[in-house]
Amino acid sequence: MIENVDLSLVDWSRAQFALTAIYHWLFVPLTLGLSFIVAMMETIYVKTGKEEWKRMTRFWMTLFGINFAIGVATGIILEFEFGTNWSNYSWFVGDIFGAPLAIEGILAFFLESTFVAVMFFGWNKVSKKFHLASTWLVAVGASLSALWILVANAWMQNPVGMIFNPDTARNEMVDFWAVLFNPVAVDKFLHTVFSGFLLASVFVMGVSAWFMLKKREEWLTRRSILISAIFGLISSLMVAFTGDMSARTLSKVQPMKFAAMEALYNGSKDAGLVAFGVLKKSDEKILQEKEVINTVMKIEIPGLLSIMTGGSRDVFVPGIKDLIHVGDTNRKILPIPEMMQRGKYAKEVLDDYKRAKLLNDKETASIIKNEYFGDKDFIGESFRYFGYAFLKSPEDAIPNVPVTFYSFRLMVMLGFFFILVCILTIIMLYRGTLEKNRWFLWIALFSIPLVYICSEAGWIVAEMGRQPWIIQDLMPISVAVSHLSTGSVMTTFILFAVLFTALLAAEVSIMVKQIKTGPKH
Repeated sequence: MIENVDLSLVDWSRAQFALTAIYHWLFVPLTLGLSFIVAMMETIYVKTGKEEWKRMTRFWMTLFGINFAIGVATGIILEFEFGTNWSNYSWFVGDIFGAPLAIEGILAFFLESTFVAVMFFGWNKVSKKFHLASTWLVAVGASLSALWILVANAWMQNPVGMIFNPDTARNEMVDFWAVLFNPVAVDKFLHTVFSGFLLASVFVMGVSAWFMLKKREEWLTRRSILISAIFGLISSLMVAFTGDMSARTLSKVQPMKFAAMEALYNGSKDAGLVAFGVLKKSDEKILQEKEVINTVMKIEIPGLLSIMTGGSRDVFVPGIKDLIHVGDTNRKILPIPEMMQRGKYAKEVLDDYKRAKLLNDKETASIIKNEYFGDKDFIGESFRYFGYAFLKSPEDAIPNVPVTFYSFRLMVMLGFFFILVCILTIIMLYRGTLEKNRWFLWIALFSIPLVYICSEAGWIVAEMGRQPWIIQDLMPISVAVSHLSTGSVMTTFILFAVLFTALLAAEVSIMVKQIKTGPKH
């Protein structure tokens, strides 16, 4: 792995990957949720035999297909970037990161792409039940595809189930089930999939609201908005529940990210959860201050942060300053300087082993391998902090606090807003007043861009909050980048930006045209 690297190369590589990921995630969540909504509509059609349900299913299925095609294109580019821009990372993770992605391609994506052809072109060519089964398999395949990708991402956030091979300088999987049932993977999968369900529900509600405003397709829109509102309410409540689960897990495996989400610098017992706040400082020099008051104003729920993380208001929640200087003895979290010392020691041992191998000193190499890399204490007490050897100062372990703090609050506030929208929609439908409340229909329509913002904000929290790590505690981003010229990465960044923007514009244009045309008779 490289230590001296052009920081502008790192920044441009990060920017390119972020660009691709952001655009890709504009398409994926709608695919996840809309596939299930379509499957539910087709199920009703098969049970009732009413052609109006078939019209409804085919209309939303068309919108799903437009989105699906472009999502696949951006996803393929995203996976290739691991090899082109992050080759040191790809080598270091060995077979661990590649295995879930391989399963996703062979199993989940194969399932999804095989039956999507039947789903779109099988009408009147296969039996109703077989077509319905194909639609459900596409929906299940989309979620399975997300599962394996999120398992891979979760391993980066909380590396488990592997052993380091000093001969190849690679991490190798030894426990597949530990990787699959990684607590971060379970939380991330549930939270992400339900957020996709919510996004699709808000999308269907918004488009249906537009039809209501235009006084078109009354039968279709009332039923579409009812199904999406119920599905959306269930999904939004599950998003809140799984988000709480995820936060509890993060407090244990990524305490620095958890502290950054709350802009918590000074830890305490009876720590309150900041429901809303405005930060006044972002400079890491504030770590030199004895007491940090980092908000201009805030609305805080007393004691909730301690209750969330430990079940009691007496639980101490470490802040950023605590994690830097003293750690947390209750959770066996070492201070950052000590992690850096242990990481440097582990790196020195690895360098000595590589040197002995290079000089063909088999005896020394054998001793080092057996006494260190064969010792669980060395792996558990030193090598687990290997990545800290590459940090220049303890402050390098602090993510961008303002971005993480504000993104988290934006995500949470919008999440509760969508719960309210779903509840009000169901109430108005029950009372028969939805069409009369045009102001609410406009809110539903303009909720479509808001739900995309909410979804992207969640990923900003997940990825910006774990900086500087590409693999938590084992590899910082600065040593994961490929040996490329900065100019080539800048060029591809511009090309991708133009390409993805054109694809997005094309998709929006096609979707809008299809929506204006409406269901086929």
